[in-house]
Amino acid sequence: MRKSRDINAYFNCMVYTYMYKKGGIYLTKKRWFQAAIGILLTVLIIKIFLEISYVFKPIGVIIGAIFVPLLVGGILFYVTEPLQRLLEKKCKFPRWASILSIVVVLIGLVSAFISWVTPAIMKQMSSLIQSAPWLFSKISQRINYILANRDNFPKQVTSAINDFLNSLQDIAIFTSKFMFEIVGLITNWTFSLIVIPFFFIFMLKDHEKFRPKIEGIFSGELQKWVKKTLAEMNEVLASYVQGQMLVSAILAVLMFIGYSIIDLEYALLLCILAFFLNMVPFIGPWMAFLPALVIGLVHDPMQALWVCIITLLVNQIDSNFVTPNVMGKSLDVHPLTVITIILAAGNLAGFVGILLGVPIYAVIKVVVQNIYAYRTRIKNYGAKDVE
Repeated sequence: MRKSRDINAYFNCMVYTYMYKKGGIYLTKKRWFQAAIGILLTVLIIKIFLEISYVFKPIGVIIGAIFVPLLVGGILFYVTEPLQRLLEKKCKFPRWASILSIVVVLIGLVSAFISWVTPAIMKQMSSLIQSAPWLFSKISQRINYILANRDNFPKQVTSAINDFLNSLQDIAIFTSKFMFEIVGLITNWTFSLIVIPFFFIFMLKDHEKFRPKIEGIFSGELQKWVKKTLAEMNEVLASYVQGQMLVSAILAVLMFIGYSIIDLEYALLLCILAFFLNMVPFIGPWMAFLPALVIGLVHDPMQALWVCIITLLVNQIDSNFVTPNVMGKSLDVHPLTVITIILAAGNLAGFVGILLGVPIYAVIKVVVQNIYAYRTRIKNYGAKDVE
């Protein structure tokens, strides 16, 4: 009898052990379980990094010192890399000759800009500074007129005016903060102008050596994965920078033509500002629209209406013709995702976050997709081996 109980207990123990193992194996295959473990590990790593942040402070100082030259040099590299590839492959230029040609072209463009455009910019800036008190006075008059007569407007218009006035302070704070950040960045970047050409030239010279150096650290299937991931990251960054710069330039030219037709004051200044703001996807064009609208309202409400029409027309051209043909589906990011990234990145890192949030997200997305594909391939190979 005792022997029978011992056998029964042993059998139950074996069954429970088998069920535990099967349940454990089954559990680890669940995606929600893997995601939960990944989130917990990420939170733990972030907590550890925050607790020992002082260790990484020197690294942050180094990154801060080279950030601006690396950023501007990288943008210039991605903009001019197609020209370098054309010169070396089609025209059979050696590397030194292609670099020299690109530098000469850039110097020529900068010289032409300084000779032809800078005087007009300085003239408009001087006029804007001189007329600033009058502009503020006219803006104040317009606001007082709207406040005094808002009860005479239809209910929908009155409601819209009240909502706008309630949010006006937040808009003013955000805009002033944004503009001060831009001025501060330009001031800081001025000290990096000497270093930028060296970063740019060495990127043109040695960019093909960077990826093989990283790939050489790994071997086998992992090396192939690293090679594929780095190639896709480079492609995403190149598509984004080249496409966004071209789109911004086209939109700025179209806006300048439109503003010149309606004889809007400070048209050149507004379009140069629009060129830089248009580099921010979706939100940028509307940020560039606000200063033009204010200038139009101050001088003539009818001119403000024309500013709205031109902005709407340019954005329609952008949405239906320019961006689809220039950018295509290089990023493949939903517009709502882009807006969320820009808002979050702007709150975290200011103007720099707004500028870099989307490309950083696109690079992270490429890495995550490749990790998932790599893990799926390993699982499939394991399943085949078991069979």
